[in-house]
Amino acid sequence: MAIVVDIDVLLAQRRMSVAEFAEAVGISPANVAVLKNGRAKAVRFSTLDAVCRVLDCQPGDVLRWVPDPVTQPSATG
Repeated sequence: MAIVVDIDVLLAQRRMSVAEFAEAVGISPANVAVLKNGRAKAVRFSTLDAVCRVLDCQPGDVLRWVPDPVTQPSATG
């Protein structure tokens, strides 16, 4: 997926543990792991709002788009 979640970077910058973050946001540590590992398929705006409030950041600090690598056609084509 081309959307990268930078929660781990923000937590490290703020010296905040996953448990502290999860409690402050109101989600489980397991759901924080889903976000951090890029396995989330969707994020509610209310959750994104809470993440930004707790981390004192903008949505663009949490989420960024990275283009997928372009695959080259095979030489045997």
